[in-house]
Amino acid sequence: MAKYLMILGTGSHVGKSILVTALCRIFANLGYRVAPFKAQNMSLNSWITKEGGEIGIAQAIQAKAARVEPSVDMNPVLLKPRGGYKSQVIVLGRPVGDRGAGEYYESTNEMMKVIEGAVGRLALEYDIVLIEGAGGAAEINLYERDIVNIGTARLLKPPIILVGDIERGGVFASIYGTLELLPGDLKSLVRGLIINKFRGDSRILEPGLRQIEELTGIPVLGVIPYADIKIPSEDSVSLPDKNFKKYYPVEIAVIRLPHISNFTDIEPLEPYANIRYVEPHGVLGNPDALIIPGTKNTILDLAELKNSGMEAGIKALAGKIPIIGICGGYQILGREIHDEGIENPQGKPCMLEGLGLLEVETRFQEYRKHTKQVEKRITGGGDILGLIKGEKIRGYEIHMGETQRLGQTSAFEDDGCIDEKGLVLGTYLHGLFDNENLLEAFLGYLYKKKGLMFKKTDKNDPYEELASLVEAHVDIKRILEILNLDADSEF
Repeated sequence: MAKYLMILGTGSHVGKSILVTALCRIFANLGYRVAPFKAQNMSLNSWITKEGGEIGIAQAIQAKAARVEPSVDMNPVLLKPRGGYKSQVIVLGRPVGDRGAGEYYESTNEMMKVIEGAVGRLALEYDIVLIEGAGGAAEINLYERDIVNIGTARLLKPPIILVGDIERGGVFASIYGTLELLPGDLKSLVRGLIINKFRGDSRILEPGLRQIEELTGIPVLGVIPYADIKIPSEDSVSLPDKNFKKYYPVEIAVIRLPHISNFTDIEPLEPYANIRYVEPHGVLGNPDALIIPGTKNTILDLAELKNSGMEAGIKALAGKIPIIGICGGYQILGREIHDEGIENPQGKPCMLEGLGLLEVETRFQEYRKHTKQVEKRITGGGDILGLIKGEKIRGYEIHMGETQRLGQTSAFEDDGCIDEKGLVLGTYLHGLFDNENLLEAFLGYLYKKKGLMFKKTDKNDPYEELASLVEAHVDIKRILEILNLDADSEF
C-alpha cells in the first residue's frame, strides 16, 4: 500500500498545487512511483485523459511532473461552475448533471464512497500518493460537508503539511488560526509548516519562524521564495497575476469571458508576447492578434459580449489581425447558436446570433459532452496555417454542442473552420499552442508583421526547475522521514 502525504493550505492560491507538483517530481527523481490526488476540485481548467475522462488540469500537470499517465482516479470529483449558482458535476471523468450547492451537498456520503474507491485504487498501484486539499483547511462552516479536506483527512489519516502564503501578509496569523480551528483529530496529523512566496531577506523572517514553532509545536520545514516558473495555471484565481507588461514586440488580447475556461491554452504564448486579458466592458485597443478562449457557458458569455459592446470591437478588427476562437470561442465566432435549454441557466430554449465571422452554426440539443484526445492534420490555408498545411497537431476536446460548417474551409480535417483570408480561425482543440509547428507559424506571422523574425527559445524543463527550487528551500529529508521512507540521500 502507498504512503500518503496531504498538503493543506491556509487559503486559496497559497501554493498547494505547485508544492504537490514539485514533490511529485522530487519523489519521482528518487525512484518512487508517485500519484497526485485531489478528492474534489472546482476549476474551469480541465484535462482529458487517454480514456476520455475529464479531470482538473492541476492533477494532469502533477501527473506529468511525476512522469505518470493522468487518470480519473487522481481527481474523482470535478465541479465546473456554469452560472446561476450551479456547477456541472463530473464524477470519475463523466458529467452526471448540473447541481446547485445545496443539492450537491446532499450527495456528500455518495461522493465519499467514490473518493474512497479512487484513492484505494491509486494506493495499490503507487508508492506515494500526494493529496492536495482545496481552499482553506479551516472553513468551519463546511466541516460537516468538506469532503476534500476534512473528509479525506479523516478517511486516510495521512501526515499533513500546512502551507501559508506570505505575499498577502498575515501568514503567521493565518497558520496559527488555521491550526487552532482544525478539529483536534486532524490538528494532531499536521507534521510540518511551509511558508510560500517569500520576497526579501530571510534573516528578517527568522524570529517569526522560531516563534510560530514554539506556539504550535510544529516545525517549519521551509520558506519557498517567490518565483515565476512556467507551470500551467490551475484556475482563474491566477488570472489577475497575468496582466504584467513584459515588453515583447507583439501584443495578443484575450477576451476574459465571465465563464472563461481552459485559459491555459494561451499560456504557451506568454514567453513570446504581451498577453493582455480584456474584460467584456474593457478597451480592446490595437492588439496584433485576438483570442476568444473557452467558456463554461457560451450562451451567457456571448450575450455579455453583445450587451457590453465588445462584439462591435471584435468585428472591427476582423480582416486586420488574426482572430482565434477556441472551443466556446469558436462557437461564439459563428453565425448562430441554437440552445434547447442545455446552456441557458433558466432551462429555456433560445437562439442567439453569433459574431458572424465564421460560416458555422452550433446547436445544443442534448446534455452530452465530447471529451477525447485527438490528432489532426492541418487542412486550412492562409499566411498562418498555409505554412504548415499537411502537418499534424495534437490536442483534446471538451465541449457541449455540435458545430456544423456552412461554408469556408475546415482548419484541421473535420474540426474547426477558417475564413478565406486565413485570419479568422475557430477550433475545438485545446492545447493548440502546445504544438510547436502551430506556435511558430502563428508567432512567426505576428513578428513578421513587425518586420522581425521570430525565434523560439530553448526552454528549461519547468518541472525540474520547480523541483530544484523546492529542494533548495524545503527540508526534503525531513519529509521522507515523516513518510517513514529512506532519507539516506543527498538531502
